[in-house]
Amino acid sequence: MKKHHHLTTNLFIKIVQIIKQNQAGIRSVPGTTIKDMVRNEIVYTPPEGETRIRNLLKNLENFIHQDDKIDPLIKLPVIHYQFEAIHPFLDGNGRTGRIINILYLVLNNLLELPVLFHSKAIIENKKDYYQLLNKVTMKNDWEPWIIYMLDVIEETARLTSQKILAIYRLMQETTERVQRVFSKRVNTKGLVEILFHQPYTKGQFLVNANIAERKTAAEYLKELEKKGILQSYKIGKEILYLNVGLYDLLSQ
Repeated sequence: MKKHHHLTTNLFIKIVQIIKQNQAGIRSVPGTTIKDMVRNEIVYTPPEGETRIRNLLKNLENFIHQDDKIDPLIKLPVIHYQFEAIHPFLDGNGRTGRIINILYLVLNNLLELPVLFHSKAIIENKKDYYQLLNKVTMKNDWEPWIIYMLDVIEETARLTSQKILAIYRLMQETTERVQRVFSKRVNTKGLVEILFHQPYTKGQFLVNANIAERKTAAEYLKELEKKGILQSYKIGKEILYLNVGLYDLLSQ
């Protein structure tokens, strides 16, 4: 997206393939329906036929990128509704649609990094989400849907900001703990940055960052595990070390 400054059907397909870990493509099998799981009745039948779906996605692409002076935060709920209504894949449409939301915010310079994932807020209010989507479909009732999605964005932004600050504080605390463990033997800043790059690390990461040689890197990680900062797991032939505090924060 950064390279082409464009959200495209091909990008949507790549996203769903990553989510599903398969070679999913545009839905071509007829008979897809959306059911109310409580009442066990069909509430929506999305369009059928790969050619028709691709034409609708192209129309959506045009809407995303046209210079219409609509505020991006108002336009986002419209884009999300349209994508979910097209329902281009057999599975993974909701998750793909929520990732498109984030990429759209990045594309419009409202986010520097794609860190505003809306799933938590939507899942916690899933009943409202589906009811309001259905009202747009059945009654063309856009305003409650747009307000709902703006609330989701606001709530997600608040929670994400809190989480980022919590991770920053944890990183400071971990730096102090690592300094006490190793004194001046280790490049503490570089080591902690590796521990927080993602929830897990391994000796090779330290070697690649020139923190330590392989044997010494393994010793460092074992020492951090003894202090409760890391927890080891054997995956196949590799030993991975989970940053326990970071994982707990990301799991909340």
